[in-house]
Order: sequence, then C-alpha cells, then structure tokens
Amino acid sequence: MAEVLSVRASAECLFDRSTVERHIDRLAAQVNRDYAALNPVMLIALKGGCYLAAKLMDRLVFPLQVDVLQLTRYRDQLSGGALHTGITPATPLAGRHLLIIDDILDQGVTLEGMTEFCHRQRPASVKSLVLIDKQCHRQVAISADYAGVVAPDRYLFGCGMDYKGYWRNLPAIYAVAVR
Repeated sequence: MAEVLSVRASAECLFDRSTVERHIDRLAAQVNRDYAALNPVMLIALKGGCYLAAKLMDRLVFPLQVDVLQLTRYRDQLSGGALHTGITPATPLAGRHLLIIDDILDQGVTLEGMTEFCHRQRPASVKSLVLIDKQCHRQVAISADYAGVVAPDRYLFGCGMDYKGYWRNLPAIYAVAVR
C-alpha cells in the first residue's frame, strides 16, 4: 500500500478534473447526435470503462441498453500479456448498433479484440469511444471512433485506469513520475 500512496503523491497531473469533464461533455454531445435514433447497446469494457461509462450515461438523453465485455491483458500488472476473455454480454447483439466504451487506447490489442468479438455477433454497426488516446506504438492498426484527450506515452492512472489495481476512482488523469 505504501508504494501505491507514494506513486500517487509523486505523480504528475496531466488532465485535471475540469478538463476531463469538459472532454466527457464533448464526447456525450457527439454520442447524443450520432446514436439518439439508433437504439444502441453501450458495451462497457470492464474494468477500465466503468468510470467513463458512468459519467457518459449521465449526459445521454436517449434510451439505450448497457452491457459489459471483459477482455483484459493487464490483470492489475504494469504491463500487458495475453488477451483473456472474462465476462461477455448477456444482451443479444445481432442487428444492434454497438458502442464500446473503454478508458484508454494504447497498444490497441484489447480494443481490437473487443471489436472482433462484437463483429462475430453480426451487429448493425460497431464503434468505439475512449477517454484517452495514448500516443504510443500500436501493436495493431486501430483507432477509436471517438476519443477524449490525447496523452503522451507514459504510465497513466485515474478516470478508470489503474496503478496495480488502485486509483481508478481519481477524477483526473495522472502520469507516474519519471524516475
């Protein structure tokens, strides 16, 4: 626990709460415009997408269904490994307009896996929305359809992203201090 507290105390705040909220407002306006008439299913990427999804849903003004999809590489570690499937949606996805909600697009492996999973369900459409588009080397050629902020290639936490399983609850985006 001491390490987790120390990392937070020495971290650099890249995007404060008001900046994050402003970008979530913008994302919500785009989703309201693009999805209001589509009867969409919002697929929340567990665990990282929960923070953004909750903030986003509060701003959406149309009926939608919500479900979850868990594909993970990190498992509370600092680097990603193989992609593991956890929880899959209970909602039938065939013929539906799907919007994947996740915290961050970095190397792209998880988002690609989620997109491929969704396409196998034969939906009407699949798009993705992330709070952070991290500027790093992508292992796969993929981009998010909607992105909040562009962040540097550093280890980030807060707003759904964790440091060893902690700090997802922070309302701002932090980078671990460079040592």
